[in-house]
Amino acid sequence: MLHFKLSRLREDIPALLKLAGPLLIGQLAVIAFGVLDTAMTARYSAEDLAALAMASAIFISIYVGLTGVISALAPIAGQLFGAKRYDEIGEEVRQATWLALGLTVLGCLILLNADYLLAISRLNPVIQGKARLYLDILALGLPASMGMRVLMALHNAVSRPAVITVVQLIGLGLKLPLNLLFIYGGFGIEGMGGPGCAVATVIISWFWLIITLSFVLLDRFYRPFKIFSHFSKPDWHRIWTLLKLGTPIGFSYLIEVTSFTFMSLFIARLGTTALAGHQIVANMGTVMYMVPLSLSIATMTLVSQSIGADKQERAEEIGWSAVFFTTVLCITIGIAVWVFRLQLLDLYDPPAEVKVFSIPLFLFIAFYQVFDALQVTAAFILRAYRIAFWPMLIYAGSLWGVGLGGGYLLGFNVFGNTPLFLQGANGFWAGNSISLALAACLLLYLFRRTAARFEKTHPPVQV
Repeated sequence: MLHFKLSRLREDIPALLKLAGPLLIGQLAVIAFGVLDTAMTARYSAEDLAALAMASAIFISIYVGLTGVISALAPIAGQLFGAKRYDEIGEEVRQATWLALGLTVLGCLILLNADYLLAISRLNPVIQGKARLYLDILALGLPASMGMRVLMALHNAVSRPAVITVVQLIGLGLKLPLNLLFIYGGFGIEGMGGPGCAVATVIISWFWLIITLSFVLLDRFYRPFKIFSHFSKPDWHRIWTLLKLGTPIGFSYLIEVTSFTFMSLFIARLGTTALAGHQIVANMGTVMYMVPLSLSIATMTLVSQSIGADKQERAEEIGWSAVFFTTVLCITIGIAVWVFRLQLLDLYDPPAEVKVFSIPLFLFIAFYQVFDALQVTAAFILRAYRIAFWPMLIYAGSLWGVGLGGGYLLGFNVFGNTPLFLQGANGFWAGNSISLALAACLLLYLFRRTAARFEKTHPPVQV
């Protein structure tokens, strides 16, 4: 039986929106970083823009995988917060910090030895040199970025995402002047071009970490967690628990990123017009994805807290309320995107041929919003139950197998019987939509089975 009650929506939706609102603003602020880097580097030179694109793709793949592992702290600390075992939260934060240090060393080794990855691009040596410098600089900021990820997971777990959002917005305010200074030069500093973006990012990453750490140290709210009460040596049992949950999450993130990366690479074979049209629609899809993503993180927080408080039935109710609300909201967004597709395209002001090419793709971006909302919500609910291995396998089979594989078969008409409408970029977007639908069905089924099992093994507390 699905424990979904319409009467609960009045209670659940405001709680979700209270947490998701700050998360959405913070996510959009982070996206704005990339927009500023791209726009300002493009005005500097085409070579620097190419170097930025290549280096960013490498860094994001590494960063997403590593931070996905650290995000396991959020459901673990969330359950402890719900159970009011506050002092254990501090210990989990300290052990997550040790894990973050280890992952930072791994990440820095890859960033500082990225020549092989850059060689795959076959770009000219000048562009590769700029990309290498970009990655070398970002390695200096990786310790701060990983430390900040630990603090972000803590704040999500204890229902205080607004703190992180404020810090992120301050960082966004600093990004423009720092980019201007290091990209173009000034005040005696020589312009660096694209790598100047990395310098700005590193400065802001350390600023974020110092400010947030100071806040956690001084604010009374965090005192029950005893984060700074004493020094803790690595506890391999706790670290292994974080790794068991976090590694599949990290791989799931990596699967999502690489599926879109390879999708772009395949579509690039269709020509610059196809790639440009795809890039516009993909960029718009990324922005829209922030809505269900923010709601899903908020859902994970509330569900994990309910599980920690031994309110298993309530946890499932919150989960189904979130599935219902997020899906309805994304259906509405999808319809609006289709209705206003021409106006949205005008914001990008693409060439006429790119605009004509992009219009049919809006049908897919409007369509898959439903399945995207379902799958991401279910995935984050499962993380609240500390279930991540099976979702990782589901993502691998659906996004890589059905999405990329099916998209390739359709897009390039491999068997010679693909309808004309589903050939080219449309085929890849159709494959992506089908893969998300498959993932959504499987993840929702897994959520239902998991919740039922938890209710049997953890009898709910009557309140």
